Amino acid sequence: MKPRRKRVLMGAGVAAVLAAGTAGVLSANASETTPAATVSEAAGDNLRQTTHLTVDAASKAAQAALDAAEKEGQRVSVAVVDRNGNTILTLRGDGAGPQSYEAAEKKAFTAVSWNAPTSELVKRLENAPTLKDIPGTLFLGGGAPVATEGAPIAGIGVAGAPSGDLDEKFAKAGVAALEQ
Repeated sequence: MKPRRKRVLMGAGVAAVLAAGTAGVLSANASETTPAATVSEAAGDNLRQTTHLTVDAASKAAQAALDAAEKEGQRVSVAVVDRNGNTILTLRGDGAGPQSYEAAEKKAFTAVSWNAPTSELVKRLENAPTLKDIPGTLFLGGGAPVATEGAPIAGIGVAGAPSGDLDEKFAKAGVAALEQ
């Protein structure tokens, strides 16, 4: 095939694909408008609105926790997770140990899952030792829930200080930053 003819055929093929894609997008957008209105009108009790922490708020909380730790000369990692336990962000402080990153995420996940500081949850292990077997959890001090109107919306986990009490103190500093 000659180069000029090949370019013309390729150009025509690309134009056809673009035209088809544009038509598909337009028709998809047009069809989304009507059913969405119908669903929201008929939803009633089938939909629930939830409150979520913004990335800016998560950053503010994580930085406050990290700052509190650094003030006391501690090298920690901080994680903030959403209500579903998904990580919003993680900060690893200068010199924080390699284990602290994952531990902070697990502490945050544990705190939001039970809407309680992880130091309180450690006490529950006496009566229910298999709680520690739940995947993704870590029952050590250092996790604090973030709640609004009593419902958990996020968790803050800190790991790397020499004790869970210190880790939790720093996590609570992150929660307090959100209350200002």
